Amino acid sequence: MSLADLTFDLWRTFDEVTARRIAHKAADQVGGRVSLVESTEHLGAPLHRVRVEQDGEEFALIPGGRVSLGFDLDTWQPTAQQAADYAESREQGYGYGPDLRTHLARILSARRSVHLDTVLMAVEDETLTEQPADIPAALSARGLRMPSSDEWEHACGAGSNTLFRWGDDCPLDRIPYGDDTGPHNELNAFGLHIAYDTYRAELTSDVTAVHGGDGGESVCGGYGHLLAWLPLATANRNPEMAEFVYGPDGEDMYENFSRRPVLTL
Repeated sequence: MSLADLTFDLWRTFDEVTARRIAHKAADQVGGRVSLVESTEHLGAPLHRVRVEQDGEEFALIPGGRVSLGFDLDTWQPTAQQAADYAESREQGYGYGPDLRTHLARILSARRSVHLDTVLMAVEDETLTEQPADIPAALSARGLRMPSSDEWEHACGAGSNTLFRWGDDCPLDRIPYGDDTGPHNELNAFGLHIAYDTYRAELTSDVTAVHGGDGGESVCGGYGHLLAWLPLATANRNPEMAEFVYGPDGEDMYENFSRRPVLTL
């Protein structure tokens, strides 16, 4: 089959032999080599992880097709602990709106269905070495490109409809920064090291969004436990941080942000 016909739903039906064959086809197409094929448990069923090494960099295979993205606030209820933690943050003057649902409506993308191409995406994000406006040209010179916000979100969540890539809950007795035991330290379902550090903030081709972190703003500001975890939420597009990054105040602070290159198949 052509890689153009590969979808996330179809990928989940393959046995390991078929997955390996597809992995080698993807590697051959970009002049790389398969460095890993393994299976993990995800959404109640096995999911194959594939890594391809190209020019010394590791990329994970991200099957696309018609996928659901965003967070459905209409079907979600916060736990009592989450609501209480947010209320404490509000008492300190942090958060958007009187309750957690209002806050999430401000920062998360809405539930939607989109069609995405299957791509290879870098396992690790890269710290910026140039201003955001210069990223596309710098990546193009390496045969790479930036992901779209939708591609980033799908790569992070891997079909999950939960608040975070690992579920709806997060530890509320500590913040993620400096925590070596929390769920954010694990690779995600596709084998990406993603949404793992709130001090990281990944840019995409969408200038209205920043993903996977907030540059440490919530931690440094003492916003509270839940608000410190929310920059790692899969659908968090952090509009205020994006406005800062692409505005005059963030012009000389590009080294505090990162990108995650994509190899088009």
